[in-house]
Amino acid sequence: MGQPVIDRAFALLGAFDSDHRALPLAGLARRSGIPRSTALRLARALVQVGALERLDDGRFVVGLRLLETASLAPRGHGLRAVAMPYMEDLFHVTRQHVLLAVRDHEEALLVERLSALDAGPVSYRVGGRLPLTGTGVGLVLLAFAPIGVQEHLIDSYGPAGGHDDIRTPDDLRRLLAEARRGDYVHGRQSRPWPVSTVAAPVRDGPDVVAALSVVAPSSGFGDAGYGPAVRATARAISRALSGDGRPSASGR
Repeated sequence: MGQPVIDRAFALLGAFDSDHRALPLAGLARRSGIPRSTALRLARALVQVGALERLDDGRFVVGLRLLETASLAPRGHGLRAVAMPYMEDLFHVTRQHVLLAVRDHEEALLVERLSALDAGPVSYRVGGRLPLTGTGVGLVLLAFAPIGVQEHLIDSYGPAGGHDDIRTPDDLRRLLAEARRGDYVHGRQSRPWPVSTVAAPVRDGPDVVAALSVVAPSSGFGDAGYGPAVRATARAISRALSGDGRPSASGR
């Protein structure tokens, strides 16, 4: 049985990323794993509905229709709209990277990022996916994820690219338990460059729906300053979410 059209369409859209924002037909077919003739037929259909656009040189790019549709996602732009004023206050206090992320299955999805011009380098982009076991926001989201998700990622954990203090599955299990007790994560990572982070959960009622963090160079990080600010900001966003009358939204 052939692959459903909807799956092929999403495979085609999934060919784009931050390093491949415009793709010729050959690249679109290769990166999506779809035969060239089928990729062309799907791409033309997606252009017609605005999900893709075609440049003058023949390359395809993501269309504005997807941005329009994505703006309706309550766990994306809806959450961002509530959180943004508080994130801006935290940004002005820290002058570093301020991240807001939600969990999508076994990954974190970055909803918003505020960054000072002179802040250290960071590889995360809005709309990009982050590992739950290798980032501050990810660890917070994992700490409050369903047990099945936690156990799967604990059992399969490897230290490559993870926080310096998490070298084994037992280390990860211990940190997640500490995150639930303390309602925050403080970690540091030396690769590809030394950074530290403080992250805290954002709640809508009883549910943890997002994670907020500050990421900064490890030198002079000053957890004593960033930690209380991050946690206070996360609590303020939580109060705003719980008080606006919307139904709770949680990760799957």
